[in-house]
Order: sequence, then structure tokens, then C-alpha cells
Amino acid sequence: MARDDDSNKNRDDDVDRYRQAAEDALQQLDWCIGYLHGIRKVDISRALAKNRSYIRTQLLERSEEPMPAQQTDEM
Repeated sequence: MARDDDSNKNRDDDVDRYRQAAEDALQQLDWCIGYLHGIRKVDISRALAKNRSYIRTQLLERSEEPMPAQQTDEM
């Protein structure tokens, strides 16, 4: 029994660690999107924002958080 408990705890720790790594990567992607939007690379920032949205909602099963680049009026 104790061996199964240790195995489950290790698995849960791994899941938490990978989830945190994914959240950190999304924060870096957020920065990149904002930077590209700021230097008027709006098409690229919009494409990355769509990718970010897919990762967040489909892979991480989290609710969507709108990015400024997704709500821009610039063409």
C-alpha cells in the first residue's frame, strides 16, 4: 500500500510541476504577444494569441483570458 501511495504522490508532484512549467511558458508567450503588438507586428501577435487561446482552453482545460492583441481594432 505504501508503495502505491508514494507512486501516486510522485505522479501528482510531476503533474503539478509540468502544469507550472506550462503556465510559465504561457506567461512568456503573453510577453511576446504584447511585445509584437507594441512594435506593430499585429498579424503575428494575433496568430500567437490564437495559439495561446487553444493551448489554454484545449490542452490545459482553463478558461480563456483575452489578450489585448485579440481585441485590437488595428489591421
